[in-house]
Amino acid sequence: FDVSIKILHSDNACEYLSSQLCSFLTSKGILHETSYAHTPQQNGVAKGKNCHLVETACTLILHYNVPHHFWGDALLTACYLISRMPSSVLGNQVPYSILYPKEPLYIVPQRVFGCTCYVHDLTLGKSLKCLFLGYSCLYKGYRCFCPQLQRYIVLLMLPSLRISFFSLVPSLEIFL
Repeated sequence: FDVSIKILHSDNACEYLSSQLCSFLTSKGILHETSYAHTPQQNGVAKGKNCHLVETACTLILHYNVPHHFWGDALLTACYLISRMPSSVLGNQVPYSILYPKEPLYIVPQRVFGCTCYVHDLTLGKSLKCLFLGYSCLYKGYRCFCPQLQRYIVLLMLPSLRISFFSLVPSLEIFL
C-alpha cells in the first residue's frame, strides 16, 4: 500500500514483549506502545470491530440455519461484506475502495450466504447440489460446499460452468 508502520500498539501480552520482536521493531524504526495492565477499555476499537464481525457472522448463520461448523466461512464472508460497505468512520467511504481504488468493488455478483446452489458442468453434463458459503479469496469465483462429495468447491467464472442460486430454499434441506 506504499505506506509504512510507524507505531504498533498492543496489550501487555507476552507474545508482543519478546526481545526478538522489540529488536525487529526498533530496527525498522517502529515505535512499540503498550496499553496499561488491566485496562481493557483501551482495547475498545478492536473489541468493537471483533464484535461487529461476530454479530454479522452469527446473523449470516442464523438467517438460513446454516450448520454451525461453517462458522469460519460465515466469518470470512462477514469480513468480505463489511469491507465493501460504507463506513461512517471513513466519511461514508468504502474501506475496500480506499485500499484498492482501481479495483472493482465486486468481481462476482453478490449472493445470499447459505443458499442452495446448483453447479452445472456443461462438459460433463452433470449437476451438483451445493451450499453457498462465500467468495473465494484467491480466485474470481464462489466458495461452496458439496454435501454429496463432502468437500468444498471453488466455483470459478468459467464458460464451462453454470451456477444456479436459489436464495429462497433453506440450506438445511441440502443436508437431508
